[in-house]
Amino acid sequence: MPIFEYHCTKCDKNFEVLLFGEEEATCPTCNGSKVRRLLSCFSHKSDGEFSSSKGSVCSSCSATSCSTCGHSG
Repeated sequence: MPIFEYHCTKCDKNFEVLLFGEEEATCPTCNGSKVRRLLSCFSHKSDGEFSSSKGSVCSSCSATSCSTCGHSG
């Protein structure tokens, strides 16, 4: 059961959703159905080190998302 990333064109928010079978994604913020699937990055752990296809986006650490480290952006 993969988790997919989407962008809502109605409220301009990105979100993740777990979909089963042929389910369609709707935005959890505005309940909009005009969503665009995003290309997701991936990460893996090898020899105790994390590596990501996205690289670091956080200004305070090497996490790939501020939700990972808790920094407010």
